[in-house]
Amino acid sequence: MPIRAYPLTLMFASLLSGAVRAETRPLTFERDVRPILKAHCVMCHGEEEKPKGGVDLRLRRFMDKELEGGDHVLVAGKPEDSEMIQLIRDGEMPKKGKKVTGAELAILESWIAQGAKTAKPEPESLPPGPVLTEEDREFWSFKPIVKPQVPALENAARVRTPIDAFLLAKLRARGLDFAPDADKRTLLRRVTLDLTGLLPTPEESDAFLADTAPNAYEKVVDRLLASPAYGERWARHWLDAAGYADSNGYSEADSTRPDAWRYRDYVIRSLNADKPWTDFITEQLAGDELAGATHFVTQQAVLDPQKRDELIATAFLRMAPDGTGDPIDDLNLARNQVVAEEIKVVSSSLLGLTVGCAQCHDHRYDPIRQTDYYRMRAIFEPAFDWQQWRSPVRRLYSLYTPEERAKADEIEKQALVIDAEAKAMDKKFLDEIFEKKILTLPEVEREPYRAARATAEKDRTPEQKALIKKYPSALALYALTLYDPVLFKKVTDKQAEATKLRATKPAEGMIMALTEVKGRVPETHLFHRGDHDQPKQAVTPGVLSVLATPESEPFKPEAVPSGSSGRRLAFAHWLTNGKHPLVARVLANRFWMNHFGRGLVNTPGDFGALGERPELPELLDWLASAFMEGGWKLKPFQRLMVLSTAYRQSSRSDASLKADPDNRFYGRFKLQRLDAEALRDSMLAAAGTLNRTLFGEPVGIARDPLGRIVVGKEQLNANRDVMKVVSLGKDDTRRSIYVQVLRRRPVTVLETFDEPTMSPNCEERNSSTVAPQSLMLMNDDFVIETSRTLAARLREEAPGDARGQITKAWRILFSRAPSENDLLRSLAYLAEQTENVRVNEQGIPKAKDAPLPDPQLDALASYCQILYSSNRFLYVE
Repeated sequence: MPIRAYPLTLMFASLLSGAVRAETRPLTFERDVRPILKAHCVMCHGEEEKPKGGVDLRLRRFMDKELEGGDHVLVAGKPEDSEMIQLIRDGEMPKKGKKVTGAELAILESWIAQGAKTAKPEPESLPPGPVLTEEDREFWSFKPIVKPQVPALENAARVRTPIDAFLLAKLRARGLDFAPDADKRTLLRRVTLDLTGLLPTPEESDAFLADTAPNAYEKVVDRLLASPAYGERWARHWLDAAGYADSNGYSEADSTRPDAWRYRDYVIRSLNADKPWTDFITEQLAGDELAGATHFVTQQAVLDPQKRDELIATAFLRMAPDGTGDPIDDLNLARNQVVAEEIKVVSSSLLGLTVGCAQCHDHRYDPIRQTDYYRMRAIFEPAFDWQQWRSPVRRLYSLYTPEERAKADEIEKQALVIDAEAKAMDKKFLDEIFEKKILTLPEVEREPYRAARATAEKDRTPEQKALIKKYPSALALYALTLYDPVLFKKVTDKQAEATKLRATKPAEGMIMALTEVKGRVPETHLFHRGDHDQPKQAVTPGVLSVLATPESEPFKPEAVPSGSSGRRLAFAHWLTNGKHPLVARVLANRFWMNHFGRGLVNTPGDFGALGERPELPELLDWLASAFMEGGWKLKPFQRLMVLSTAYRQSSRSDASLKADPDNRFYGRFKLQRLDAEALRDSMLAAAGTLNRTLFGEPVGIARDPLGRIVVGKEQLNANRDVMKVVSLGKDDTRRSIYVQVLRRRPVTVLETFDEPTMSPNCEERNSSTVAPQSLMLMNDDFVIETSRTLAARLREEAPGDARGQITKAWRILFSRAPSENDLLRSLAYLAEQTENVRVNEQGIPKAKDAPLPDPQLDALASYCQILYSSNRFLYVE
């Protein structure tokens, strides 16, 4: 066979990358080649019922096939004679998707040159479709969790917990050690922000410094874990994974979800109560089945506090974008997109897998079949029946008790009587006016006009319509206000009585929940290329094939007396049975990431082939095992982490920074910037204005005249333009977790500091350092006003004492007093800035009733703004 010319462009690119270097290590089909073919080729050449070109690349021995014209797919030992290599070199294959990289091509060539070997004998034949191999099951994240032995170390003085032993063993193998312990002030600020999202107060700092007991730090940790602020802080982490939002997203309308906040409060309560995550997960996936509720039978469940919470928990499965209640072009597409997005939320948050990639075809990199995807979809489809869809408003359930319902019905009955009186009054006044107006018409036309008025508009003859058009002012049928404002006010006053009476009804809260319709279990079909208009074979519910061992029992829905399918309850119990290889690993890794700034697996939503491998797999499995052995409770698990030397060490270590710049082995504490919510909340707390009220409806947001999204209520003019944003009073300063989350209108101060957009959820937050952050800290009204409030607090607590004000500011914001040099520089700034403000204000005309200038307060506010903008405030050491 003639050797084809190697395209110059590909050759040049390969030479530049060094990819043409041959692999010298022994290569096998299973380990080295099959993943490349699976990613680029097998979709067309193997997984289809009729492989294209008759070429099946799923097994090595299938490649010995001779093609038309005498060429061979593969010639062992001769890559230059192998047609597959030539086609890849020429860029002819693959025809779709990403091209084979130079490095991948080098592996294929080297493997063929080495004889195209396999690691073991292959089967004689394969059924159509994807292949699940032993190598797939042996991938690290699919293997069972086995608790490893804690390393035994010599000189273990720095080992406070088993975590330290694992880390220290790795560090010492690289000639490293832990950094020294952080000082007490730094540690207190770190752990307080970490567990509560708020700064420690000066009083808390003083108490910790004064406590010389060996367990002083442990007492601080226990106090913080018991704080109501703990649940608010750690709920935010889970709400990211769940994709929490107070709006439906999907379409431009981005309609609101007025009742989503109950799920947010459920999460806060659950974490504060340290609810076991076995229960926490099960309630969110199948709380309706636990509560014995279906779509038409929810009232009894709603009246029971525990069952009500279980129903509220199912809003986890309602968090994905859902535009099916908004005007949209393709309703069926939107319905199926809701289901797809919910599966993404479940799989990324609990399984750490990109299951959604198998919606249209078998997963290109992970052993997840398309049939697996639709088997998982079948678990949820009884609640998400896309052909008999229930829009968001039809998935709300009233919180009324029978007594409240009866009272509301009685009030409504009385109000309807008043409405009828107002309507009769309106008609009587209009009739009286008409009787006067008709006298102005020619006598011959009066009776025909009277008859035309008495006839319904749709039934009027052309002659009657013409007559009314001839004398429109005499009609007196609709708008009393045009004839007699005094009489109109009498009618509106009567209508207001009904409105006032209706306002006395008990408030009707609603639950946003997921339920099934009793007895309705739709058949799930695999969609060709993910297209709901091209259904193929029916599939039954089941779990991912790669996780089903030969010893596993087939997926079996649980018996649920309510008439629900029991599929989600069985799925939840399978996830939390303690034998699942992924759930505990994924959760332990996520908790670790939120404490240490990076995960042991640094792709928390992807434990598959494209995700990062764990640098410390033994530690991850030990943590997952410890979490399960501790009853799946988070607080003891967190206590274990924050009491470790690894957590307590300083963020400064030249040796660790040089040898391990990414801190993969935790030889120092990772310096972390405050996240968006902790930044805003800590600014408010420092100013003394933070409203710590727990729970409740979201705090409204508005677009101000400059286009920023802020807390407040819009005041519009006649053209619907925003004139100003009206304060919501004390709600303005509530914690950020209670601020309304609209997908298309993120709050500016939070978005600037990387609050995520839920599309559909957030697996890991960014932590950027960009110019808009500095600009916001210099110019934003929230920052300026909060700085002024902090200045007023400082002046009130240390009146006439500039040194005392500066020291107080540092202790509030940084948990430490300023050095003498910092103090002198700060005093110089205040003096200079006070004089600048005084001089500048002399030339500015003042309104008669304007408050007197206060240059000292303005200068102090400017100083507070500088402190808020400093790295010392913005970062956690």
